[in-house]
Amino acid sequence: MSAPLDIPVAILAGGLATRLRPITERIPKSLVPVAGKPFLAHQLNMLHTRGIRRAVLCIGHMGDMIRRDFGSESCGVQLEYSFDGEKLLGTGGAIQRALPQLGREFFVLYGDSYLPVDYRPIADFFHRSGKPGCMTVYRNEGLYDTSNVVFEAGEIAVYDKKAKLPEMRHIDYGLSLFKASVFDARTAGQAFDLAEVMGELVRSRQLAGYEVPERFYEMGSPAGLEELERLLKALPAGIANS
Repeated sequence: MSAPLDIPVAILAGGLATRLRPITERIPKSLVPVAGKPFLAHQLNMLHTRGIRRAVLCIGHMGDMIRRDFGSESCGVQLEYSFDGEKLLGTGGAIQRALPQLGREFFVLYGDSYLPVDYRPIADFFHRSGKPGCMTVYRNEGLYDTSNVVFEAGEIAVYDKKAKLPEMRHIDYGLSLFKASVFDARTAGQAFDLAEVMGELVRSRQLAGYEVPERFYEMGSPAGLEELERLLKALPAGIANS
């Protein structure tokens, strides 16, 4: 188990999870059962083993159910909640709303991602880079999802979820790090996507890129959910989240 890290994680768990319907018509994605327990329990266990001790859940769609089931602490991780409010704010707007709880720097993790990676080297790299943002990338080669990053000479040259360029061999791994100042220029309560912020940082050469060797897992699609279920069930008891 990793030593504690004094950096919180924002978990983006406020989406509608339309790809998992009809399951998510009754419960939010974080509460979808995987290998016998809610996905969020697996995610928090994994975070705890990697040194994370505090998370802010950015929630919207049926978010009260998450707070009811997980409370203020679970799996050794202190939990706080930030609600979108009357309208969905998108991944970027949700983070901006949570800034008072997150502090000056924080990780961002998608609510459907299961990422068996060591967080401390990423944080150390981020601090050494001197840049206000850092994206983790994986050499995907179009295998597990559509590659969306051109990563050359240790730098993110292009990040685009819509363009499909032949030189895109890497993919946004699903874990990033930011200084709160990145969101200063945004209007409070405005809905926007985190990808917009990352794109702006890439164009100004202010987004560091950290390549991870471990592949990612996700449960945001039926195929991903089935694969993660097989992975977690196949691991020995007590190992699934180590």
